[in-house]
Amino acid sequence: MVSGKINNRLGEQVGLQEIPLYRGIAGVCRVPLVAMLLSMLAFHAAARALPPDPYAELQASAPASQLTTLRGIVKNAATGEPLPRALVRLEGDANSGALTDGDGRFEIPNVPVGPQAITVQKPGFIDLIRAGGFEEDGFAQRASFSDHSVRIVPDMPDLVFAMAPTNAIHGQIQLSSGDPAQGVSVMLLRRSVQDGRAVWQIAGSAKSNSDGVYRFATLADGAYAIYTDPTMDNEPATNLVEPGSEVKVARYGYASVFYPDARDLAGSAKIQLAGGQQGQANLSLTMEPFQMVRATVALPGATQSAAQKMARGNYTVSVLDPQGHLLPYGVRGDVANEPFQTYLPDGSYTLLGTSFGQGSLYRLDGPSARNVAADAGPMVGEADFSVAGHPLNVRVSLAPQVANPLQVTIVHNSQSSSASGTQGQSISVTLSQAGGPITDGMVSTYAEGVVGGSVQTNFMGPGTYWVHTGILQKGLCEASFTAGGTSLAREPLVVGPSGATAPLTLSLRDDCASLQLSLPANAALSTAGEEPFYTVYVVPDFDFTVDVTPVTLRASSGGTFTVAGLTPGSYHVYTFAGPVDFEYRNPTALSSLPVPGQAVTLSPGATENLVVEVPAQ
Repeated sequence: MVSGKINNRLGEQVGLQEIPLYRGIAGVCRVPLVAMLLSMLAFHAAARALPPDPYAELQASAPASQLTTLRGIVKNAATGEPLPRALVRLEGDANSGALTDGDGRFEIPNVPVGPQAITVQKPGFIDLIRAGGFEEDGFAQRASFSDHSVRIVPDMPDLVFAMAPTNAIHGQIQLSSGDPAQGVSVMLLRRSVQDGRAVWQIAGSAKSNSDGVYRFATLADGAYAIYTDPTMDNEPATNLVEPGSEVKVARYGYASVFYPDARDLAGSAKIQLAGGQQGQANLSLTMEPFQMVRATVALPGATQSAAQKMARGNYTVSVLDPQGHLLPYGVRGDVANEPFQTYLPDGSYTLLGTSFGQGSLYRLDGPSARNVAADAGPMVGEADFSVAGHPLNVRVSLAPQVANPLQVTIVHNSQSSSASGTQGQSISVTLSQAGGPITDGMVSTYAEGVVGGSVQTNFMGPGTYWVHTGILQKGLCEASFTAGGTSLAREPLVVGPSGATAPLTLSLRDDCASLQLSLPANAALSTAGEEPFYTVYVVPDFDFTVDVTPVTLRASSGGTFTVAGLTPGSYHVYTFAGPVDFEYRNPTALSSLPVPGQAVTLSPGATENLVVEVPAQ
């Protein structure tokens, strides 16, 4: 007989944590889980050119005697109506703020004449200048220029700011048992853009209350999905069940479900929110039996037995679906004391075992301990199985990972190359998850080294990855990056269970081009009021693994910026009014833009000039 009340989740959630909106969570799919478990892998972004400081030209302050009163209005971007009780203040001066009145109007006295940065805030709203954004290295990076840059003069016209209302999703969970659905963990996914590709990332988590109700608030406009974590209805007899007693432990629970009634993201309903909408997503969970699955990790060169001892925490086992995506079913235990154990509903699964290679494994079957595998290095193993109404014992055999050297070559096309030296670190290759419906946004270092010859790669768990190339040596740019002859710009890198990949070849060239971007003359710095800014993407028309860094153009920063280190060839330049999430690697998204990009061809070793076509603000 079940308890009638949900009183615990299925083990400990593996690799999940609550983080701010837009930011990913490691451990949602098989690839980032392994990467996160390996402490040797550090976050690293490819080296990129940074946009000029947007406030570089705004530092000259006016004399203190030149003061004026700043006036304006704040509006609701969704309705156009005035927005009361919004806080408007000068950046860096906490005492300069003013709240808007019932008509949305504000007035700030004694404001120094000259350039100022102004922020607008109100709970439940997002400043439109912050509502956009661009993805960099998997995390939503809000530009440092997201405050309003305003040039203040005496008796200037009223300023007008707009704020977008945030959205919310709420729902109620019902259980087939009729019991209250209290304490069910609900996960929120958001469709975002990472390095030019659309991905689904975890944006938050919540627990249902005593009425089974949950809620996610302060959500930006966008597409969302909801799913529940698996939840057990009754406590186990013990945390770890003795071998042979599995059939004596009856466990029931509720499997992970995507709204409205699906077992994966592909079958879920997507919730589109905009303009302060309140989305509703009710879920019905059906109780079903969960079976004990015991995982025994088999190590090379050692007999698996209860007498083995090893440093705790060096081995881990995770549950994946048949496609290799991490499932939110916790696994308990360690090799030192007990086999790994989990409870799973009927279905097909894969167990992924990983060893960090830290510490040593010993056999104690003789008069003295004997070291069997001292610091053997990373080891990985997989086992496929199906649960069908009865407990299972699964054996996961680990094998050492193989090395994958990266061959880096230079195509010398320039007779006056400045890239002839190879001293110091010259290239950096990072990987991000590919192939899964949910990604965590993690970018892990795969290789770092100098150009010319072989560069050793780091261990990566089995799976598929997008490659991101950072060229740190001046005068070099990408020619091609292939795995077994296949372009890694079009197809992800496949890492097998042993860690092996197809032969990797990165070809660089030394006749790189440059492109100087300039604002048109009619976008010159205004004498008063808010200054507009523009985000520019220079996107190649050919294969590339170097991520596109957005460039910000402002009249106050000179209105120009030169993008160097570009591979010669044809490009399209896209200009937006403000920061945006831009799928520049999606041909469908590019073709659907209301205004096509500007075409430009860059010749080897040359610098071209382009006056960008700015959109209306």
